[in-house]
Amino acid sequence: MLILENVSKAYYGCDKKAVDSLNLDVHEGEIFGFLGPNGSGKTTTVKIITGILKPDNGKVLVNGYDVIKEPLKAKEKMGYVPDNPDIFNKLTGLEFLRFISDIYKVDSKIRKSNIEKYGKIIEIYDALNMKIESYSHGMKQKLLILGALIHEPDLLIMDEPVIGLDTKAIKNLKEIMRSLSKQGRTVFITTHIMQIAEEICDRIAIIKNGRILYTGTINDLKIKKDDKKDLEEIFLEMTES
Repeated sequence: MLILENVSKAYYGCDKKAVDSLNLDVHEGEIFGFLGPNGSGKTTTVKIITGILKPDNGKVLVNGYDVIKEPLKAKEKMGYVPDNPDIFNKLTGLEFLRFISDIYKVDSKIRKSNIEKYGKIIEIYDALNMKIESYSHGMKQKLLILGALIHEPDLLIMDEPVIGLDTKAIKNLKEIMRSLSKQGRTVFITTHIMQIAEEICDRIAIIKNGRILYTGTINDLKIKKDDKKDLEEIFLEMTES
């Protein structure tokens, strides 16, 4: 579903690469956790996958489509929740969702159905006629999640999506992710909350200084570390050494 081949990216004026020779193969129907400390390259990787940034080297394939060579076909398959909910504050929530639906050419019946279904699950449906500028950070985050789901993407990419969400909203989001996985859709999530990764991720990758330190299941990682520590302890040991 999602393949990264030797992807590298350096920002102008920086000697060190933000992302250095990344290789990943994320499978269909998988919930994949991308873990790393602040500044490790998580968000840069996400922006390369979504086509916001162009890599210096390597390529990204989404369902077989090259993000650089066939950007529209690749992006049609994606839903994206950024790490910062900066959206059009003068629109209502419903106007924003209609705008997103039009971009993806979503049928009006499907749009209405998905807005109601996911809007009620994440508890934003009753606020959709309000202007976005009146929303809290958590409500804006919920709106972005709903906007990413409205066209039923094959690949849902979420960059630190639980920041600003309350406990119930996080629980509801985890249920949505599990449901998408059962449907054969793929979820790629960055997070620094190890408990969430342990609860929902089929596999993880741990990144530090732009390089992958580990890719695989959490159980295999624990076995590799003699199963004496929880994921948080292992993560800190790997990323702080």
